[in-house]
Amino acid sequence: MRHFGNRLRLLTLIVFVAAGILVIRLYWIQIFMGDRLSAKAEGQYIASTHYFDRGSIFFTAKEGSLVPAASIGSGFTLYINPRLLKQEKNLESVFEKINAIAPIDKEDFLTKADTDSAYRELAKRLSLEIAETIRLLKIPGISVERDRWRFYPGENMAAHAIGLIGYQGDNLAGRYGLERFYEQTLVRESDEAFVNFFAEIFANLSRAVKSDKSLEGDIVTTMEPSVQAFLESELVKVTNKYSSEFTGGIIIDPMSGEIAAMALTPAFDPNFPQNEKDSKIFSDPLIEDRYEMGSIIKALSFAVGLDSGAITAKTTYNDPGCMTLNAKTFCNYDGKSHGSNVSMQTVLNKSLNTGATFITQKMGAKNFNERLLKFGFENLTGIDLPNEGKSLVSNLKTGRELEAAQASFGQGIALTPIATVRALSALANGGILVTPHLVKAIKYKLGPTKNISYPSAEERERVISPEASTEISRMLTEVVDRSLRNGQVRLEHYSVAAKTGTAQIARSDVAGYYDDRFLHSFFGYFPAYEPRYLVFLYTYYPKGVQFASETLTDSFINLTKFIINYYNIAPDRESAPAAPR
Repeated sequence: MRHFGNRLRLLTLIVFVAAGILVIRLYWIQIFMGDRLSAKAEGQYIASTHYFDRGSIFFTAKEGSLVPAASIGSGFTLYINPRLLKQEKNLESVFEKINAIAPIDKEDFLTKADTDSAYRELAKRLSLEIAETIRLLKIPGISVERDRWRFYPGENMAAHAIGLIGYQGDNLAGRYGLERFYEQTLVRESDEAFVNFFAEIFANLSRAVKSDKSLEGDIVTTMEPSVQAFLESELVKVTNKYSSEFTGGIIIDPMSGEIAAMALTPAFDPNFPQNEKDSKIFSDPLIEDRYEMGSIIKALSFAVGLDSGAITAKTTYNDPGCMTLNAKTFCNYDGKSHGSNVSMQTVLNKSLNTGATFITQKMGAKNFNERLLKFGFENLTGIDLPNEGKSLVSNLKTGRELEAAQASFGQGIALTPIATVRALSALANGGILVTPHLVKAIKYKLGPTKNISYPSAEERERVISPEASTEISRMLTEVVDRSLRNGQVRLEHYSVAAKTGTAQIARSDVAGYYDDRFLHSFFGYFPAYEPRYLVFLYTYYPKGVQFASETLTDSFINLTKFIINYYNIAPDRESAPAAPR
């Protein structure tokens, strides 16, 4: 009986193992091979080319639903075999028949038909109906084949962030944006690799499950499609109205580092990258390039001044209008003195360069520089995009008064937009550095969805005190309520903290700056004391206008109102202070 029991247990084990293998095989066929087998089935009557596959990238709508940003498109390619087609005596007639179904270029058709090749493409991305109609013509040398390609439903929406794929040697791979950064997750291996994966399940289950390289997945981003679309529409308005070389923007949750939208215009359509004449358009200046940001940096200078105890909002100084340090003279935006006993709040309201310099002199250049560098400008932000550039802040190491003064009002140091956004977020969130990021989860084909973790508030680096964060937020709110457009754009029931910036663009041919070329920047967050979002905008070399308050204020206010309404953000005050008369 004991032997019978052992045999029964062995038989049961064999049945369970066999059933497990069968279940895995069925899962494999249905989940991984479904599309491929369908394509092969279609290939019985329409030629099938190589099977292209790749993981998807999703936007996340505000209610949590996923919206495709990059997926797989399928259709058909029309091609000819010139060797067979030469048997046709009347190529003009062949062209007319094909062109009536799928419009093609006549000269291109005749040129390709007059070769000794066995394969020449005429048209791509045709529908099944068109492909079947062409097949029914039964013209020797005219064929259609099943095709799959990378498809971006939003066309140029978030193009710089999403990126695109291109050939890397003989293989298609991510070349820019998230497509490149998450290449190992999005790429799909060959059939043999999948077979080997099943072998690994039984040979070394734990290693196969734990290795990210063996788990292919889809990317779920933090970007909200409606917010992204609205941001892009505002950027286009600015670029078109002022003939800027380009305009960019980032909308971030300053508490978590989640990016709701980021864009640059002009953009491109990653579905048709071959239409772009200059490949530089595919790079992302928001991540890669560095700029002297101008007076938005004053907000950081005031924050370190407040945090150090060197100033308060009521601290006063005598404004000389212009100052000379280390044999270099600089002035306020208007070149004028604004009198004696000018308060620091007034300095921020009027964006006085000499007032920002006063802070560096009260603190001492070395102390000021060290505190400003705490905002992380010497390091990369860690954003999940390729080719992040490093800010140029060597002037904060000289120890001279001049360089500290210039940095205090946003000249002499060049920052990437994403590094600027991270630093400004610390003003809004209580004084800590966040990790800006675009991806929040990976939906693995095998295994559960992996939520990507980022440092918690307790783990993040503190750069200013909560008290300094609150006070600079109050001062920046005063800027909006009283000074920005003379208080005419303040929101009655919402506190908004904001600052504009105008910086001369450095010359590339000689030392110094252009007199008539500027970079305009603008940032703000709301509600000011429990912020949900921070908006950063900049436009490069706008024409016929000098100050950022003219070019970017309307777009910032439009975005602020849209986000408040879209997310139904609750008011945080009964009414705003009246505008000055």
